Amino acid sequence: MAGHVGGTEGGRNSMDKSITLPPDEIFRNLENAKRFAIDIGGSLTKLAYYSTVQHKVAKVKSFDHSVKEAEGDPVYEISVQEEITARLHFIKFENAYIETCLDFIKDHLVNTETKVIKATGGGAHKFKDLIEKKLKLKVDKEDEMTCLIKGCNFVLRNIPHEAFVYAKHADPEFRFQNTHPDIFPYLLINIGSGVSIVKVESEDKFERVGGSSIGGGTFWGLGALLTKTKRFDELLQLASRGQHSNVDMLVKDIYGGAYESLGLTGDLIASSFGKSATTDKQFSKEDMAKSLLHMISNDIGQLACLYARLHNLSTVYFGGFFIRGHPVTMHTITYSINFFTKGEVQALFLRHEGYLGTIGAFLKGAEEDNPNQYSWGENYAGSSGLMSVSPDINPMQRARSGTFDMLEMDRLERQLVNLPLLQDPSSYIPDTVDLTEDSHAREYWLSCFEEALDGVVKRALASQPDILEAAERAEKFRQKYRHKLQTLRQQPFAYGSLTVRSLLDTREHCLNEFNFPDPYSKIKQRENDMALKYYQKVVRALEDLSWEQRQFALVRGLLAGNVFDWGAKAVSDVLETDPGFGFEQAKQQLQERPWLVDAYNQWIERLKGEPHKCALFFVDNSGIDIILGVFPFVRELLIRGTQVVLASNSLPALNDVTNNELHILTERIAGMDPVIQAAVKDDRLTLVQSGSSSPCLDLSRLDKVLATVVRERRTDLVIIEGMGRAIHTNYYAALSCESLKLAVIKNSWLADRLGGKIFSVVFKFEVPPKTQGLH
Repeated sequence: MAGHVGGTEGGRNSMDKSITLPPDEIFRNLENAKRFAIDIGGSLTKLAYYSTVQHKVAKVKSFDHSVKEAEGDPVYEISVQEEITARLHFIKFENAYIETCLDFIKDHLVNTETKVIKATGGGAHKFKDLIEKKLKLKVDKEDEMTCLIKGCNFVLRNIPHEAFVYAKHADPEFRFQNTHPDIFPYLLINIGSGVSIVKVESEDKFERVGGSSIGGGTFWGLGALLTKTKRFDELLQLASRGQHSNVDMLVKDIYGGAYESLGLTGDLIASSFGKSATTDKQFSKEDMAKSLLHMISNDIGQLACLYARLHNLSTVYFGGFFIRGHPVTMHTITYSINFFTKGEVQALFLRHEGYLGTIGAFLKGAEEDNPNQYSWGENYAGSSGLMSVSPDINPMQRARSGTFDMLEMDRLERQLVNLPLLQDPSSYIPDTVDLTEDSHAREYWLSCFEEALDGVVKRALASQPDILEAAERAEKFRQKYRHKLQTLRQQPFAYGSLTVRSLLDTREHCLNEFNFPDPYSKIKQRENDMALKYYQKVVRALEDLSWEQRQFALVRGLLAGNVFDWGAKAVSDVLETDPGFGFEQAKQQLQERPWLVDAYNQWIERLKGEPHKCALFFVDNSGIDIILGVFPFVRELLIRGTQVVLASNSLPALNDVTNNELHILTERIAGMDPVIQAAVKDDRLTLVQSGSSSPCLDLSRLDKVLATVVRERRTDLVIIEGMGRAIHTNYYAALSCESLKLAVIKNSWLADRLGGKIFSVVFKFEVPPKTQGLH
């Protein structure tokens, strides 16, 4: 059959294209492709291109309030506009498909001004004529090592869970590393045919400090001589089934046991292939392949350790054709590194190491646009995940889906940096629970998101009632997100650590993919309108209370506002069936004190002291939450003499208030409240966007402008509100200033996990330990 993967070379080229290439899924947005780069290795081609994506965004605009409004007029209007954003596409496929792929690209390139394609890798020379003939583009070769380093810096800087440690027998087998805010210096061990060892000190400063001629080519070449197997992957398959001790001479074979005085264990290899000289028997292909793999991996591992010691580096990344995410190879290298450094240096592998060269070549061609001015984010809707390395997951399936692999990255309109108030940015982990490590929690949340899917589809449709093809798009969204959830069931580590945040973000990416930019826009508008009508009444009631009573009422108001969360099933069910459910009813739902986590007394004591200089408040939901919960609380801080910075999402997620909406609401509240009006006028109340478009919060990826404001205002209090921002993420975040983390738990499973009930309250007030030497 022509479409059978793994047929003869001749059969491959005449393949039935429809079977081997679902091109519209792989080469997306080709018609707008601007620039190309290609990295052709011995067996795999990696292609990169930059394109623009047109998609819908929901914009809010304030009505003209100089005209007297009719009763019931909404406070702002919503319009859906087309916006163009930049996206990077990276695709990896076997060289056998190169003709088919080039044909497809040629047929779909409509209006590219590109005249040149940047190329790197050994095969770039071999295929130069073919590329130039097919695409009518001039091939411009770039230095392989420069491309590799550029690509490596790019993924380490822009993809939070890029690097991982591999542990063969652990569950999970992958442990993802948090990228340190400063990625330099590091050692890159690139294992191609030979080995190159490169010390990387900064974006443009790196040097090859060493290498070896004993690398992937050696394993392949000697392996072919020993086993008569010509295919690299087949050799690795053989090695995975082999027993090296049948061929290698171990310490115990020489000394009859361990050699304690030298600190050697009995099963340590004393001599690779040592038994083959003295034993007169045939060795199996599997055992020889395994012995060879150990020999070369140990050699590379020892070299890596020596160079790491020599240059005093503890961060060592491994990449290159030899690795390719193969479990046997990663395991032997990890073992070897652990052995030689006694665990001081970890062998780190990269999720996208196959793309480094092509990313680097692409960046070389894009320097006039300087992609490093922006931050980029992996788009989970368009990227293939890391494959499971467990051989028991249908191997044919693995070969099939491994034929094409994709990575898509979206340009974010701002640079993202650390919150300057993190105690230790290098150890900060946003997520409270890692679902890759907690199978019980993983099963619960995956089912939870699957069950919520119908509701999300319904909401998406309701947000575009007059658009005929919305139903078709909603169905495509359903299929895509369900497919993602199924993949994550099989391979929880597909996109790094699996967390509630990554499940929410994947859902937002899929909604945007099918042009549902803000399914909750109408609900938010309605709730904002309603809450504004009650604002003055709430403030007046607070002013009638004594100081102590008022502080408690403000905190209860903040917590009650946080109940209004369409992302929580228990709440959205109530809001669907009882539209009149309001602020007072929400207060009745709250747990009585003592709360599940209750630092209220410490907070009150603190308020009796000096006022804070500046409070940074990460806000949560639209409507009652922001207007009747947050604003009265903020007003009290302002009266105390504290400046306030309100940080809200840059783009929509669920019913969270966006920066655009917040500007309009603040303007309306200022019109009713002289305290807020004066604070806005004197710049004591400032609105900034967080740079996030998620219901959760990653304090290591925030808008650079926000970081600058935080520094300039000498912020000494951070308030994080809501289940997504203060419980799913940042529950354990350690800050260098005082912080308040508060939320109402609106999920009974999570409440149970934390030892509470639904609507339990978390009110965490944390004061960092006093640092010596600080005044």
